[in-house]
Order: sequence, then structure tokens, then C-alpha cells
Amino acid sequence: MPNSPSDTPRPPGARRRIKVQRRGPLLVEGPVEVELEDGTTVSSDRFRVALCTCRRSRRYPWCDTSHRARSSGTGDGPATKE
Repeated sequence: MPNSPSDTPRPPGARRRIKVQRRGPLLVEGPVEVELEDGTTVSSDRFRVALCTCRRSRRYPWCDTSHRARSSGTGDGPATKE
């Protein structure tokens, strides 16, 4: 199952896998610690986290899928009202 944690612990110094998705968050194998622009850090002990790349998340830097409601679903530009 791709969304379940590994049964074997990660060896110290092992590389983390980051999955880049077009028009989506960065999926990072956890646990992670993220340093924000202002120097503060936030952390998550989850086995996989989604990092927001569009900055629309109300829980930034964690993705809360806010981008889905604010995009038109076509093209790469911002949503437009008709």
C-alpha cells in the first residue's frame, strides 16, 4: 500500500524521497522539520507530509488542499470568475 509507513526503520543518514507533482504539493517522506522564512521551525512526525507550494493553505507550510477550491481546473493560471 503506497500510503502506509515502511515496516523497516530508515537507516541514519538515508536519503528522503520527495515527490513533485504538477499543480500539487510536495510529498515528503517524514518525519520532517521545516524552517520557515522567518527562521521559525515546524515539525511533523507523520510518515508522509504534503508541503504547500501555492501558498494558499491556511495551515502553511502544510497543504490543506485549499488550492483545489481556488483554481479553475484548467491551465496554470489563477481562477477567474464569470
